[in-house]
Amino acid sequence: MGFAEDILSQLREKANSANLEGMKRYGMTAENRLGVSVADMRLTVKGNRKNHALALELWKTGLAEGKIVASMLDEPEKLTGSQMEEWVMGFDSWDVCDQVCMNLFEKSPLAWTKIVEWSERKETFVKRAAFALIACLAWHSITARDQDFLGLFPLIEKGATDDRNFVKKAVNWALRNIGKRNLSLNRAATDLAKELIQMDSKSAKWVGSDAVRELESEAVQKRLSKKPV
Repeated sequence: MGFAEDILSQLREKANSANLEGMKRYGMTAENRLGVSVADMRLTVKGNRKNHALALELWKTGLAEGKIVASMLDEPEKLTGSQMEEWVMGFDSWDVCDQVCMNLFEKSPLAWTKIVEWSERKETFVKRAAFALIACLAWHSITARDQDFLGLFPLIEKGATDDRNFVKKAVNWALRNIGKRNLSLNRAATDLAKELIQMDSKSAKWVGSDAVRELESEAVQKRLSKKPV
């Protein structure tokens, strides 16, 4: 395994079994996990060049840390639809899902297509990945247009009725991040959130009310008012 084994050795050195109990309390899967913090994972890969082949090797370890580090080291331009499908089926914890979406998937032009596809899937973490990607793109993309995000509102409205904790929290995250992008999207996201509150769905009501609380907060409004229109 070569270089991959070197990285795994470094991760094992940073392993802390005491972290596993805390991770479980936050809903992270403890199986196939060393107990390495994300900060330490980033230190492990610091200074390493992107390496697609290495990322594939690390993913195959099945370790949560191996998967997250793989997403840090992979080359977005080499990412294929089939790899995304293989990896998304390997998501077994919300943090692995979110880290891979943030570190890798959002940087691929395939992300927008996968959002639509995965939002219709039944698997918990596949569906979560759709909305985690929306949240990541809303926060990081400098090329996406307001219309791109407005076009995702039907997916958010439908996803908000999913009462699974890991799904509804990602839907809420997506809606809040869209609404924090600029004042125009803030108004649109707030309107959608208020519509969700009126729906006959406990999950949708929670998604909407939590989003409204943040999107109408003084802190968010003050920050957005300083951004150029």
